[in-house]
Amino acid sequence: MGTGRARVAASVLDADLANLAHDVRRVARAGADRIHLDVMDGHFVPNLTFGAKTIKALRRATEIPFDAHLMISEPGRYVEEFIEAGCDSITFHVEVDDPIAPVLETIRAAGLASGLAIRPGTPLDALEPYRDLLDIVLVMTVEPGFGGQSFRRDAAQKILPARDLLRHKPVGGEVHVDGGVNRETAEVVGGLGADVLIVGSALFTKGHDMGREIRLIKALADEGYQYQLNEGVPPIPRDNWVTIVQLPKALARRFMDEIEAGGIPVLMLRGDGSINPDGVRDYDVMVPATVEALTLERHAEARARFVAEADAWRASFGTGAG
Repeated sequence: MGTGRARVAASVLDADLANLAHDVRRVARAGADRIHLDVMDGHFVPNLTFGAKTIKALRRATEIPFDAHLMISEPGRYVEEFIEAGCDSITFHVEVDDPIAPVLETIRAAGLASGLAIRPGTPLDALEPYRDLLDIVLVMTVEPGFGGQSFRRDAAQKILPARDLLRHKPVGGEVHVDGGVNRETAEVVGGLGADVLIVGSALFTKGHDMGREIRLIKALADEGYQYQLNEGVPPIPRDNWVTIVQLPKALARRFMDEIEAGGIPVLMLRGDGSINPDGVRDYDVMVPATVEALTLERHAEARARFVAEADAWRASFGTGAG
């Protein structure tokens, strides 16, 4: 689990393919948040890597999420295989000739995060017809197909407007950036609002400490976000949760359902406050800290209503009512 905002997905394209499971475990121990798997078919891009069978075999090597990037011409033909292989998210390219919406729907129906990637020369509005089916927008800052290319700043300018395509997901929508991401470019993409930095060759460069490299890239990305987009305030860590109210169990459950209907995840945990007249402590209703303000804005009236209902319920014990 990370402590800041930025996440690193380790691309294993430049790993030791003769000992891939070892390198997957190594980047997981070094602090990578997920494994990025570049699948190439030699047709959509002029390179050939591995397929679903390799991913399925690797799935046993680690429990951290697998993020598949399909650089293939026919994602619809093979998507079920990648779902069955154990991927947690699947992204493919908007430039394919295959029908796109049915593939995204298949991925989401399987409970996975679905995404579309765009080449540097593809305009961002190519994704507009599919915005409601997107959990991930992958901005390519190199031409797909080979590792080790130089970062393209012009392509990176799509990162910030890409966030607008994910407005329907207050939590869970992610902009990924792939291509030439390293310690020199991390602050740039962080300052444009990238959520997940896909890092490959920088992690497997001889002489580099992989764990230090991951920590440095995350820190630089967070610094870029802090000073370019957040008025100098450090970003809220993605893994932080906050309590927005304490309520009796039944009321906490109803409030939780109301919040989750709007796409915000909720935890309901027994709190450590005072004990209610029925002998049970209030439950903490908790949301991710990154959406605390949004939750309170959306549900201020409901929160006040549930607090008032809780107070009336507690008072009823003193009067003998109920």
